[in-house]
Amino acid sequence: MEQKWSLRLIRYAALFGILGTYVGSKMSGVIDYSLRPIHAHILLVGWLSLFAWGIFYRAYKVRYKKLVAIHGWMAILGAFGLTFGMWMYNLNPFQLNESLVMIFFIVGGSMLLLAFLLFVIITFLTEKESA
Repeated sequence: MEQKWSLRLIRYAALFGILGTYVGSKMSGVIDYSLRPIHAHILLVGWLSLFAWGIFYRAYKVRYKKLVAIHGWMAILGAFGLTFGMWMYNLNPFQLNESLVMIFFIVGGSMLLLAFLLFVIITFLTEKESA
């Protein structure tokens, strides 16, 4: 289970990495840095956090395998929800209701927060290494 989620998280991290560097390149090219917070969150939450979690699952075995899948989905959906919600909140390019956009932003951020909390618990539920 951990090996499957390790690769899955690293693949999603790579997608966030490409998106984050594209946004950074675009900002630099047009000399408009209004998307800096979104760019930073895409790279830190999407690229760095998902990648770190993927490496953790590659290195450690977790006692309760279901927690790995729950954490993985919460991490991916939370990272997407937070960054997309932040983009929608700042730009609202589709002119959606502001309350709906705010709820999407909050739900994404809350899911990511829960993913971080679950990860803390998971780190204490690793299997002991055999000699």
